[in-house]
Amino acid sequence: MTSTSPGPALLILEDGTIFVGKQWGAAGTALGELVFTTGMTGYQETLTDPSYHRQIIVMTSPHIGNTGMNDEDVESDRIWAGGIVVRDPARRSSSWRSQRELETDLCEQNIIGISEVDTRAITRHIREKGAMRCGIFSGQSLPTEVHQSGGHWVPEQTRAAFVAHVRSHQPMTGSGLVEDVTSAEAYSVPAQGEEKAHIVAVDLGIKSRTPEQLAQRGARLTVVPAGVSAQQILDLAPDAVFFSNGPGDPATADHQVEVLREVLRHRIPFFGICFGHQLFGRALGFDTYKLRFGHRGVNQPIRDLTTGKVEITSHNHGFAVDAPVGEPVPAPEAEFGRVQVSHVNLNDQVVEGLRALDLPAFSVQFHPEAAAGPHDGEHLFDRFMHMIAANAGKEN
Repeated sequence: MTSTSPGPALLILEDGTIFVGKQWGAAGTALGELVFTTGMTGYQETLTDPSYHRQIIVMTSPHIGNTGMNDEDVESDRIWAGGIVVRDPARRSSSWRSQRELETDLCEQNIIGISEVDTRAITRHIREKGAMRCGIFSGQSLPTEVHQSGGHWVPEQTRAAFVAHVRSHQPMTGSGLVEDVTSAEAYSVPAQGEEKAHIVAVDLGIKSRTPEQLAQRGARLTVVPAGVSAQQILDLAPDAVFFSNGPGDPATADHQVEVLREVLRHRIPFFGICFGHQLFGRALGFDTYKLRFGHRGVNQPIRDLTTGKVEITSHNHGFAVDAPVGEPVPAPEAEFGRVQVSHVNLNDQVVEGLRALDLPAFSVQFHPEAAAGPHDGEHLFDRFMHMIAANAGKEN
């Protein structure tokens, strides 16, 4: 843990805006894309989601750390977020499930944080100006005069140097990050109860809850690294293929797109989530684009255009698929037949789901396996299993 009187910390945005706060977590320098997430709970799952790799997260909920950290709710074996920005960190956790303080994990994993800043003002700035690169600077990365002023006086030369450092960091557009977060080798997850299907899951930054959701429904999973070839997948003789969530720009994932196209050519049932959805869109021939500030949090309203039902869903994405909403259209890659947008975001009409009409394949942009919630979309895993059974002729 840090001392009871932490030193100053600066949050500096690429447009030159500075927010002054206190060091929280490890001290040093963190660079990344500044984004905000709206969950009042689930910060542990957020921090350990590989999709947040190289992103500095502003938590809009003012109190963070109240429930501490435990070993059951993590989505991976480490914190992937590039940094964290909070208003009022909890002095101590108060949950019976807590095994340690959040700040303990931040310090042990060298995650740079800043506290006692106006996260509402930061969020409004991102919403007005768009997601942008930023840096958190504390400890020895700050010169003596900044420490002496408590961070409230930054010499112009120092400010300019920090802003230049932030702007030198690679933007998220054009960044290929799945190789950073994927598993080093394949591994298996057994079905719970009777085995009903064998699914090959391509790990683009997969969360631990995803294989668990499918295993609960009788699927045995072979989770493979992002660099897997189409032939290696075919050699595993899967009943279906799944592409996971993950970080980075989908426009950089040419290898995975070509692998997916080969899967679709063999008419193997397919389901993609988040980054996997974006790659499905690319495989069908649609373009992807960068959102102004993205969708992150646990309160995004999504309409299922097939049923008309509105679901509250969890999100973490800064890119989207550019596909026409409305009637089915021929896929730009004509060999894959017709495709239709299946879900839209009610806040801004962004495409949130695709379904192929002439292939056993569909995808969603949101996270139906969200923890700590909401769970409105979990039925999609049932839909995937039904599709697999129907494709194998096993469904009545």
